[in-house]
Amino acid sequence: MSVHDAVPVSLAEIARIAGVGRAAVSNWRRRHDSFPTRIGGTDVSPQFSLADVERWLRDSGKLMDIGGRELLWPRFEALGSRNESGLAIAEAARRMRSSKARIAHPELSAQAHELVGEAAKVGREEGPRETFEFLLQRWLETHVRQLSTTPPQLAALMARIALAVRLGPVQEVLTLLDPACGTGHLAAAAVQEYGVPGLEVLACERDPALAALTAGRLDFLADDRDIRTRVATADALRDDPFAGAKADIALCNPPFNERDWGYEELATDQRWTHGLPPRTEPELAWVQHLFSHLKPGGAAVVVLPPAVASRKAGRRIRGSLLRTGALRAVVSLPPGSAQPHSVSLQLWILRAAQDGPAAAPPSQHALLVDATRFARPGTREPSPDWDGLGSFVLTAMATLDQVDQEPPKGAVHVPLLDLLDDEVDVTPGRYTGATAEPSRKELADKWAEFGSLMTDLADHAQRLSALDFGAGTPQTTTTVGDLAKAGALTLRAGQQPPDSAATAPGGTVPFLSIADLLHDGTPSGMVPTGSAPVVAEEGDVVVAGVARAFKAWVHEGPPMALGPQLHVLRVDAEKLDSHFLAGCLSAPANGRQAGTHASSSSRVDIRRLQVLQLSLEKQTVYAETFRGLRAFHELLTAAGGTGNGLVSDLSDRLAAGRLTT
Repeated sequence: MSVHDAVPVSLAEIARIAGVGRAAVSNWRRRHDSFPTRIGGTDVSPQFSLADVERWLRDSGKLMDIGGRELLWPRFEALGSRNESGLAIAEAARRMRSSKARIAHPELSAQAHELVGEAAKVGREEGPRETFEFLLQRWLETHVRQLSTTPPQLAALMARIALAVRLGPVQEVLTLLDPACGTGHLAAAAVQEYGVPGLEVLACERDPALAALTAGRLDFLADDRDIRTRVATADALRDDPFAGAKADIALCNPPFNERDWGYEELATDQRWTHGLPPRTEPELAWVQHLFSHLKPGGAAVVVLPPAVASRKAGRRIRGSLLRTGALRAVVSLPPGSAQPHSVSLQLWILRAAQDGPAAAPPSQHALLVDATRFARPGTREPSPDWDGLGSFVLTAMATLDQVDQEPPKGAVHVPLLDLLDDEVDVTPGRYTGATAEPSRKELADKWAEFGSLMTDLADHAQRLSALDFGAGTPQTTTTVGDLAKAGALTLRAGQQPPDSAATAPGGTVPFLSIADLLHDGTPSGMVPTGSAPVVAEEGDVVVAGVARAFKAWVHEGPPMALGPQLHVLRVDAEKLDSHFLAGCLSAPANGRQAGTHASSSSRVDIRRLQVLQLSLEKQTVYAETFRGLRAFHELLTAAGGTGNGLVSDLSDRLAAGRLTT
């Protein structure tokens, strides 16, 4: 296998290939003199030859149950280019399905073509679809900061909404359109959700690699379903490959905040029946593009940033969409529903009017749904309660055309007269905030939740109060600076992205600043991947270097860019436990001792922060205790919030004279 002789792999990749934890690989490296020699990287992050690793694992009997696909991925990653690796995976998918398939991407390198052939062979041996999905998932994980994908749960919900809202009978062939399909998450969800006799999928994507992967994905789905697919590589706004085609269902998660979307050349485009989208409102161009492709009674569901619902520049188009009955509902999603995860995105539900003499007049109401409460509490990274969210939104959609039917709490039918004011703001929270007081059952549920929190709080308090802090020999400490010199960790300071970052090409990554940390700890911005010099990966320790916001924690979730006065510490897992390190650093006394001045706005010298010198085994014990202390603090916060809510609810009832005496 000459192609992968020089392919480098990390300790983490070796662990994944062998199906073990990284600690096990580190143990092999220490105990076995025959373990492959490092060919690159650093002492903290060494790299090894894939060929040497594979031979060693096989000779040592540690690769008996591992399939060939695990060995394939490092070689695709070694191709270097995101586009070439993506096109190679798509080409492999075609060859997996048919060894006689013509070459669709001759521009691939000789190395890529050789790898495609070997991947096709592995796929035919271990399952074509499974192998393709494995490679696709690894590709998506590797390039997560350059891509904006639709989570499968949200894609499925959008498909269900569209089918529920669409008017008219299910035809023999249902047509689905996604004009900005990415890697095909929405189209795949639609295929899996729609139980119709036939389905025609029209998908478009301007990125050739993403379009090719979508085609591969849909081809596999078409093998056992009655569907036809057409995937085009084009910019749907500038050069619509499906001009004139009409769809029963349209789903879309378009790119956000793009200024160069074709404003000048498309000024007289016939799709703008509700008004020319302003240069700063590309999302409203996508909305009208989708609407122009709908059949009578057809429905579209599109993901949009929340600002589209209220920006002044788009109020005329929003007003026209409402007056004509095109915009039927808006749903505010909880943070974490899709990228950017820190933002409460929205779903806009559009529907074309039915034609003919029996067609109903445009509705005089719009359904606004605030589903932000379905964010899971107690998690650092936003994560929706998908089951609760889906049930709530679909229940609300069932009342879309039944104005006399009361929607569930958090949803409301708003008369167009109330919406068509000077602002034409369709943000659901503006109209659902003044909801009725909690029912008796809801109040009882709140008390039950509070009781559960107090029980958990008491359990944690009992365990923590039993800790023995008796007098003993003071433990030796070291500093972060000394640990960095010893190679136990690497330390990098966050930076402000350059002014040109807003126009940089590529994907985006959440950006955390000190101001965000002082507010609620949620990143409030996004920066292009290439302009983010310091990024915290999962498992890194993040430290705020300002006295008033001093804090240290282990980052969990997708990568996150750090601004000035934030620092990322990446540990050597053989020497340091991340949670132990974060626990030691987060002690308030540590920040006070390392502060450069006495004021609350002073900087904290991260290199002077103290860390206990303990064996890795003892660090694990301390790490678990630090986690318990953090959980205790989170429970205190949650109990305080729930308790304050109960005080507010009871105060309103008492002030209204509702007490039964």
